[in-house]
Amino acid sequence: MTQSTMAFFRAPVASVADVTPSFRRFTFKDTALSVYGDPGFDQRVKVLFPTPTAPIESMPTGEDWYDQWRALPDDARPVMRTYTTRAVRNADHEVDIDMVAHDVMGPASAWIADAKAGDEVLILAPTTAHTGVNYGIDFVPPAKTENILLAGDETAAPAIARILEQLPADARGVVVLEVPHPDDIAYLPAHPGFELITAAREGEHCRHDHLIAAVTEVASRLAPRGIGAEVEEIDVDHDILWEVPRTAKGGAALKSAPLYAWLAGEASAIKALRRHLVSEVGVDRRAVAFMGYWRLGRSEN
Repeated sequence: MTQSTMAFFRAPVASVADVTPSFRRFTFKDTALSVYGDPGFDQRVKVLFPTPTAPIESMPTGEDWYDQWRALPDDARPVMRTYTTRAVRNADHEVDIDMVAHDVMGPASAWIADAKAGDEVLILAPTTAHTGVNYGIDFVPPAKTENILLAGDETAAPAIARILEQLPADARGVVVLEVPHPDDIAYLPAHPGFELITAAREGEHCRHDHLIAAVTEVASRLAPRGIGAEVEEIDVDHDILWEVPRTAKGGAALKSAPLYAWLAGEASAIKALRRHLVSEVGVDRRAVAFMGYWRLGRSEN
């Protein structure tokens, strides 16, 4: 997307609702949101949270905003995080974004814990003027896919929910989701063609256990055995684990595939799943999209 089809939206909170114990829905409302774009699927947007020393008014919004933002002193730089647009109602000037509510660990989680109606954020998102390829969407399956595997932790749940809602009724596949609380399992919408394999983790010492075990089992059922390909090892403590197979024009990398896997969540788990699917099972790496959204112990922008 070009800058002309992206915009910074100053977005006041209209309401806050706890959808489940871990998922908090923020509905933003402003007349400017009438042109907030909704390309669908797992559309990524940037949300900038104010802090006492870095109000959203201090955010540069010109064409070179990113370089200017990075050049700001740490205490003067608005906090930026990545989220998925959950719903857009242009006629009502409203946008929903679901955020994971957890113990306060930094400025973003503090805002999520305390925000109320009238509080504001800045959202960088596509506009309704956008057409063509959208590189903020990472769900890019082949036109013909026998099965789709969607897998991740709670940070991936809003994107998975959007994908499920927009896939046609004849799509087939499996969702593997790991969440913090048993009542979070109800967050996902049902889809007639998808099996949902969801579980709450039994404490932080069990993080990724369900996710990795369930994806391994699903791959044994859905993925035809192929010749494993060596994948380059990525140091998730220093480098970004993110690869979305596309053609040069931004479309799906393959015309058809027996299995398309979309993996998102904590980087070390996604790294292990990527290695298993591509190297051990032999899934064509052009049919595996993986996004290490975050890393344990680190704040992500």
